[in-house]
Amino acid sequence: MVAVASADLATETTACGKSGGLDVLYDVDAAMIVGMTVAVVVFTRDLRVRDNPALSAAAATADHVVPVFVVDRGITRSRFNRPNRAAFLADSLRDLDASLKKLGAGLVVRHGDVATEVAELADEVDAAGVHMARDYSRYAVRRQDAVRTGLGRRTLYLHDSHVVIPPDAVSPTGGDYFRVFTPYHRRWLEAARRDLAPTPHRLRLPPGIRSGPIPGAADICEGPSSPALPDGGETAARRRMSSWYAGAIRRYPDDHDALAADNTSHLSAALHFGCISPLELTAKADRRSPAHDAFVRQVCWRDFNHQILAARPDVVDTDFRTQHDRWRHDEDDFAAWQEGRTGYPIVDAGMRQLQQEGWMHNRARLLTGSFLTKHLYIDWRWGARHFFDLLVDGDIANNTLNWQWIAGTGADSRPNRMLNPMTQAERHDPDGAYVRRYLGDEPRPGRIVDHTDAVRAFRAHRGRG
Repeated sequence: MVAVASADLATETTACGKSGGLDVLYDVDAAMIVGMTVAVVVFTRDLRVRDNPALSAAAATADHVVPVFVVDRGITRSRFNRPNRAAFLADSLRDLDASLKKLGAGLVVRHGDVATEVAELADEVDAAGVHMARDYSRYAVRRQDAVRTGLGRRTLYLHDSHVVIPPDAVSPTGGDYFRVFTPYHRRWLEAARRDLAPTPHRLRLPPGIRSGPIPGAADICEGPSSPALPDGGETAARRRMSSWYAGAIRRYPDDHDALAADNTSHLSAALHFGCISPLELTAKADRRSPAHDAFVRQVCWRDFNHQILAARPDVVDTDFRTQHDRWRHDEDDFAAWQEGRTGYPIVDAGMRQLQQEGWMHNRARLLTGSFLTKHLYIDWRWGARHFFDLLVDGDIANNTLNWQWIAGTGADSRPNRMLNPMTQAERHDPDGAYVRRYLGDEPRPGRIVDHTDAVRAFRAHRGRG
C-alpha cells in the first residue's frame, strides 16, 4: 500500500546484482557507538526478508539497520485506501515484524508523510544512507523525489525488487518501451537478471530505537472487509508458492481458465505487497516444463504492464490507445453490474466472488470487464475504480492496464473483441459449479441487455456497425 518509485540523477540505484555508491557512508555520531554505521531500510511494497535487495544491502554495509514502515498519510487519506487491502497489509506487517525479530530487530512504524518521517528518522539515528525499493506510479515517483530531497546530505539508494526485469532494462530496437507483449516477452526471457539477494543472518537496531506497535487493519482503513480474504504476509505467501510448485501447477496449461477448478497460484496479492519476490518465483520455475513456462509467461505480463506504466504514467486515467469512445454513463446498469444483477449468471457469479473474497478468477475478470465495457458500453475507469475498491491485489499497473486491455483501449491487438457470456459459460463452467458456488439457488434476475442487441450497439459505437 505504501510505495516509492524511480530515481533521478541525484539518487543511487542498484539493479541486476550491481551496487551503485554503496561505499559512500557516514560515521554515526560519537554519542552513539563510535565508528559504527547505521542504515535505514524503508519497506514499501517489499514486505519480506527473503530476496529483499534493500534489506540485504543495508545489512551488508552498516553495523546497525533500522527497518521502518511509514503508514503513508498520502495513501490513507486517498480513495485507494480500502478495507480489504488494509487487512492484507496489516497481516503482512505483523508477519514482517515477526521475521525481523527473529533476525534480531523489529519493524519500526511511523505515521504521516513518508518523506518527513524518513528524514526525521535518518537524522535521529544519523543514518549513513537510506535504502528502499524502486516503484513506478506517478504518486510513487513524486514521493521518491520528496524522500530524496528531504534526506539532504544523506544518500538514497534504490533497489529493483518489485519486478523480475526493471522497465529500463529492456527496450525495443530504436524505441523507448514495448507496446506489444510478444516481442517484449522474447526480450524479457533473454534479459540478464540480478542475483537473489541473501537474507541477513543478523540485524541490530541502534540504541534507543524501539519497534512497533504494528497497526491493525482498522488503524489503516476503517470499514468492513470481505468475509473470505486470504491471509497476508511472507509466511503465507511462501507456503502458497511451495504448494503451487509442488503440485497444482502441472495442470495449469489445461485448466487455468476453468472457473470452478480455480487452479491458479493465488499469489497476486502477495506479489502486489511484495510478500513474495517475483524474481524468486520465476527462479524456482523449471524451464523444461511447459506448465512452468505458461505460468512464468503470466509473471512476464505483470512486468510488461509495469514497463508501460513507467513509460506512460498517465495510463491510470487516460486511454493507452484511444478508440474515441463516448461511453454511456448509466448509473442503474452500473449498479446492477456491481451487485451481480445483470441476469447473466457467469457475470454475476464473478461479481459476487469479488464481493466475498476480495479477489476474482482471471477468466471471470475478463468476462465481467468485457460485459461492462462492451455489452453496457460503460467507461473502463468506472470498472477499474470498483475493482480497486475490493481487490486485495489491486495494483495500479495491472488492474488499470488489464482493464484497458479488455476495453480495447490498451495493448490488445483485437480492441473490438467481445466475449459472449453464454459461450464463455459453456466453455469455462460447463456444469455450472462456479455459478452455484457464488449464486446458490437464488432466483435469477432478467437480463439487463440482450446479447445480440449489445453486439450491434457496440459495433455502432465504435463506428463498425
